[in-house]
Parts: sequence; C-alpha cells; structure tokens
Amino acid sequence: MEVNVFISCRAMPVSYTIFRPELSACKYFTFALRNQASMSEERSLNFLEEIIELHLKEGKYEHIHTRFPPEPNGYLHIGHASSICLNFGLAKKYKGKCNLRFDDTNPVTEETEYVESIKNDIKWLGFEWDGEYYASDYFEKLYGFAVELIKKGLAYVDDSSAEEIAAMKGNTMEPGKNSPHRDRSIEENLQLFEEMRAGKYKDGEKTLRARIDMAHPNLLLRDPLMYRIKHAHHHRTGDAWCIYPMYDFAHGQSDSIEHITHSICTLEFIHHRPLYNWFIEKLGIFPSQQYEFARRNMTYTVMSKRKLLQLVNEGHVDGWDDPRMPTVSGMRRRGYTAQAIRQFSDTVGIAKRENMVDVGLLEFCVREHLNKKANRMMAVLDPIKLVVSNYPDQTEELDLENNPEDENGGTRKVPFSRELWIEREDFMENAPKKFFRLGPGLMVRLKGAYIVKCENFKKDADGNVTEVHCTYIPESRSGHDTSGINVKGTIHWVSVPHAKTAEVRLYDRLFKVEDPSNEEGDFKSYINENSKQVLPAVYIEPALAAAQPGDHFQFLRKGYFCVDTDSTPGHLVFNRTVGLKDAWAKEAKKQ
Repeated sequence: MEVNVFISCRAMPVSYTIFRPELSACKYFTFALRNQASMSEERSLNFLEEIIELHLKEGKYEHIHTRFPPEPNGYLHIGHASSICLNFGLAKKYKGKCNLRFDDTNPVTEETEYVESIKNDIKWLGFEWDGEYYASDYFEKLYGFAVELIKKGLAYVDDSSAEEIAAMKGNTMEPGKNSPHRDRSIEENLQLFEEMRAGKYKDGEKTLRARIDMAHPNLLLRDPLMYRIKHAHHHRTGDAWCIYPMYDFAHGQSDSIEHITHSICTLEFIHHRPLYNWFIEKLGIFPSQQYEFARRNMTYTVMSKRKLLQLVNEGHVDGWDDPRMPTVSGMRRRGYTAQAIRQFSDTVGIAKRENMVDVGLLEFCVREHLNKKANRMMAVLDPIKLVVSNYPDQTEELDLENNPEDENGGTRKVPFSRELWIEREDFMENAPKKFFRLGPGLMVRLKGAYIVKCENFKKDADGNVTEVHCTYIPESRSGHDTSGINVKGTIHWVSVPHAKTAEVRLYDRLFKVEDPSNEEGDFKSYINENSKQVLPAVYIEPALAAAQPGDHFQFLRKGYFCVDTDSTPGHLVFNRTVGLKDAWAKEAKKQ
C-alpha cells in the first residue's frame, strides 16, 4: 500500500510516497520478498532499464558503463547504499562495468579514513568495482581542459569576491550582470590561470569561470565557477595543487575520461545536466550522458551528511558507526545484513519523484532475512529467579532446536536445573484473566522443558518479587509429554548455575518524529532520548559464550541481536538489531 502526500519543497510541489508496511499487514512485502524469483520475471522495467535496453537495441553502446562517485567527506548511508545497488546492479544485469570513483576535489573536508570506509561498505554490500579511480587522478587532464576552454574564449579568470559574484548572478526574474573581468584577453586569462596554479594568489582572490550567458534562464549556466583557490593539503596529491576544480567541471569530464555511458545521479542534479552537456560539447570529448532518479529519504532519521556529522561531532551518537545511525557501517554494526539492505533497495525500486520510505520496510526486510539464518537462543534481560522445588538437585541436558526455519539447523544441548532465571514480566502477583504466564496457581511451559505450576513467591523489603517457587510435572517434558495437560503459554529461561552474563544494548529509532528535517526548529531537538538503553548484566545460555562479533541470533521472544565489535574475551556485548514485531506501528495504531 502507498500513501501519497504532497508537501511544498523549495516552492515546488513534490510528491512524496510513504511506504507503510504496517497498513497492509506487510502482505504485499511478504509476497515481494518470498516470491522474488517469480516477481523478477514479471515486474516491469524501471525507466533507467528502459533507456539502457533501448540504447543497447539501437546499438548506441556495445556495453554499458556506470559509476558510483562518492565524495570521501563522510561515511555512506542507506541512501548511498541504494545508489550502489542501482549502479552496480545495472552493470551486472546488462553485463557491463561499474567504476568506483572518488570525487576528491575538496581537500578541506576529505580524508583517507572515509575512502577506506566507503570501500569496505561497498564490498560488504556484495559488490566489486571494475576500476578504482579518483577525480584527483585527472587533475592534470582537467587543468588541460580548462586551458583549452580559455583558448576558445569560453573561460576567464575573475577577480570578484564570492559575495560580488553572488550579487551579479541575478535571480529567476532578473538577468545577471557581466563581471568587469569577463572580457579579459585570452592571453591574460592564460597567464593569470597559470599564476593561480603556481600559488601566486590567496584563497578566494581569483576564480576561473566558464563564459556562457549571464542572462540564461538556468542560473547554473550564468558563468559558473570552474576552479577556486584552496591552499590546503590533499589526502592524495599532498601540496602539489592549490587550485581545485568545482564539482560541475570535474564530474562530467571525469565521466567522459572513463567512457561512462550512463551517469546516474539523484534528482537535485537535473538542473546541472545542461552544464554537464555544455562542457562535454565544447571540449569535444566522449559524450557521457547524465540521468536522474529521485533521492530516497527514510522516516525517523536524517540523510544529510552535514547533519550526520553534527550528530557525531556534538556527541549525540557514539561515532559514524553508532548502531542508531543510518550509515552502512552503523547498520552493519547493529546487525542488519547486506542481503536485507539489497532486498530493501530492490523492493522500493527507483522513481522520478521524491519518496519517503518508512523505516518499517527496511526493518521488515531485516526480520525476513534473519528469520531464516539466525539461531534461536535464550537470554533473560530482566531476571527474577524461579525455583522448581520438586526437581532433583541435578543437571539435565535438553535438546533444543536451533532454527525451525532451517532444515539443516540441527539442535544444541541446553542445561536445565532446579533454579532458573526467567523474565520479570513473565510473573504477575495479581494476574488478569488472559495472562497465560506465571502467577499464583497458574501453569506455563518452560521452553523445550516441562510444565510448571506456580505455588508461591518471595518479596524483598521494598515489595519487589525476588523468587518464584513452582513445581514441575515430570511427565510433561517437551517431545515426550504424556501428562495430558494443555497450557497456553510458553516462556524462556536460563539455568542459574550455568548462566553466563553479557551486556545488552537496546537500540531504537534515533528520532521521535518521522521527518525531523522538516520540523520547526533544530532537528536535534527531536532526538529520541530513549534510543539507547544499556543492560550491563543479562543472563545468557552457555552456548552463547562462544559467539563472535558479527554473529546473529534471535533471543526467544525478545528480538534479533548481533554481537558487537566492543566485545572482548569474557565480556560479550549484544546489540538489538530489531524486535520481532514493529512496536512503533502498534503505537501508531493506538494514537
């Protein structure tokens, strides 16, 4: 089901599609995920696939060549992941190539750390690039292109300040004004540009601009900047350059150098396409072409690198890989799987209009995948002791199934004793009528073990229940039950003398509102103060002691969890990846 809403964005009506899996009880998405093979044969082509198939059919290209061009100024987020799946996926589908090219033209914000993290994320998502390139590889070539445009009278050096250039730009109702330096001679421009490269001038003292049309209806074509001066150390070229190309000049030419056939970018660059084409046409180089698709936004988070950097630098999160962050590294650490993210991207697809995707769909994809691969284990997060008073003072090993969804999942041995840890919420002193767990006189089945009946309980001085005393039915052992007793509830447990302890971090959505960037005031004021809860001493069954960072499990009745990289020998840390159900959808229905 889709719910379409229309909002005002930069004075333009933009249609947002909000995907709400809970509104249709996930029926469509269940079908999409569980019947992917048949759906892939039947689904219609998206508009980019239609374009590519037409080009191949017409013989315009023998093979397609795409690229993923991130700027190394931060960590990749789920929006980038969708673009990765798109670009690499198209190349794979049509037996083409996809390059990884770092748009490293701004030395002030770019770092090698980000380069390495981006490469790791792409590999983790399951993709390999055909060539690894950097815009800085082409600095000399791009400089030569700029010189060529100067010689053609199509570029000039401007002494105007940034403020003066902005003032001369005009607006959509008024044409711009020519710079007083626009009519410099070709010889003077060549000399000045060479001096800019040689480091003769300070930052901002001069720029190189394309000479197009200061009255053009597209403001981006009103003599756009091509080069600016930045005396800054570059992460790859060091101090070899002090002038750097602007994105609009570097991008199309880099595509052309690599013979990219389909340069796919997000919708905000649609107005940049005429400039992209103008540079290529005037230089007479390989005619790469740009195509745009709508950016994918997601509820309860922000997707701006600038805002994500604020969250990191101001300490609202524990780094770029904080499990609450929408970064690929954060999602990986939280326990999201690459397959689930790829499935999410494929299910949502691409569009020509902006779309807001409910994070519940991503969580649904994660649950679907982990349901198939995660072993079921027992952990007690908020413990009280249960004493089975008539059970022998011995240990019994029970066979419990690892994963009912995996026919080859096998079983494991779980120790059972007369003293067990159970969840505090599984006992009520004054239980309501439909409470099918433990309370005075109530019976329940212990998972994989026996039926027990509550006889009495103990409290401390503050009135808190500390122990629940039960008796068990010896003939009721799971798989061998001859008791004839039927109970409606089953609870999990951990044997007290065999229990191991671990730290558990319960993560939730980082923001309390669906679209924090679109709310009034500072987006950080909508941070969910309960988005992270730490339980320092949780009891886990002994088999979990061998778990390694990155391992996934379903804690029975509690959700899916992943071993965190903070784990050390003797101190395991588990992150809650996602609950068994969408708790937020339940709250939304109440409201």
